[in-house]
Amino acid sequence: MGTIFVGMAGWNYEGWRGTFYPEGLKQKDELAYASRRVYSIEINGTFYSLFRPDSFLSWYAQTPADFNFSIKGPKYITHERRLKDFQTPLSNFLASGILALREKLGCILWQFPPTMPFMPERFEPFFAALPHDMETAAKLGAGHSTWLDGRTFLDVPVNHRLRHAVEGRHPSFKDPAFVELAKKYGIAIVVGDTAGRWPLIEDVTTDFLYLRLHGDETKYPQGYTREALEYWGHRVQTWSNGGQPDDAALVIPGPPQPASPSVYMYFDNDDKDTAPLNALSMITFLNQNGILPERVALDLPPVALARKVKAAKAAKTAEAVKEAKATKAAKTAEAVKEVKATKAVKAPKAVKKTKTVKKVKKKATKAKTRKKSA
Repeated sequence: MGTIFVGMAGWNYEGWRGTFYPEGLKQKDELAYASRRVYSIEINGTFYSLFRPDSFLSWYAQTPADFNFSIKGPKYITHERRLKDFQTPLSNFLASGILALREKLGCILWQFPPTMPFMPERFEPFFAALPHDMETAAKLGAGHSTWLDGRTFLDVPVNHRLRHAVEGRHPSFKDPAFVELAKKYGIAIVVGDTAGRWPLIEDVTTDFLYLRLHGDETKYPQGYTREALEYWGHRVQTWSNGGQPDDAALVIPGPPQPASPSVYMYFDNDDKDTAPLNALSMITFLNQNGILPERVALDLPPVALARKVKAAKAAKTAEAVKEAKATKAAKTAEAVKEVKATKAVKAPKAVKKTKTVKKVKKKATKAKTRKKSA
């Protein structure tokens, strides 16, 4: 049976706090916690920009030995250049620090935009250039741009394998030529559950499969249902045993060639808050079916103490707010009292003054009347 890695895309989401992450867990401990609950995480940040070696070294240090990452190739290569003149950007990516993940680097995902069709004349040179081990990757990375000088990582003490998966989102990828090209270069075709938005291709082209389960807001508004999870769980079990689902969406009909491929399975739901919970449910399902061993993490980051500290801070803040409100109310009451007292003192004087003015006006009016009469 092939090895199965179940996880989700990313780990730093506000909506996961209090659901997947327990209350009181510090944000700096979220990766350490997540990597002890699931078996793999897909890093999406590398799609948008090149990270520094320190980030990869830190991620490696925070995660357990039986955990791995998959990382997304830069959109600068896939979306902006669309595989034109990719050589230097590829070297920059390989030199940026990804090799610091060592044996924890599971796969590299190359995702292409829905507007980009399958073009053999672009994809074959790119597939041929992709390194399948770290020593080769380090040699390619040595050709990086000079602006990366001083911030690269090309140290490879052990020559670990590199795996590549391709996700084509244009309908033209459902082409036997694309499947054959992937087989030729040992590249996996992403199996994507996208509710029909993008092509579903379940041909096994190498010794591992790469699944991305996006779900559908209409079909799974609260994340994947139990029935949906079991559906994908049974498919994973079949593939990892060297079989093929009877209803597999194949471009080229026929049995899978690899005997027992490994499976990398990531939940990247439209409603991302449910992704880690779906991953945990899938792990439980596979565990109950004897496919995955039970995972017991004895070194989870501390939560209880953090929760107490958080509660103490909240109580202190509430008390401070209460005192501030009481002080403000007292000051306001005192000010109102002073205003009323002042008005009470001024009122008789104002009445007396008003009467005096009225008398003066009355005398003046009588004087004018007498003068007119005279």
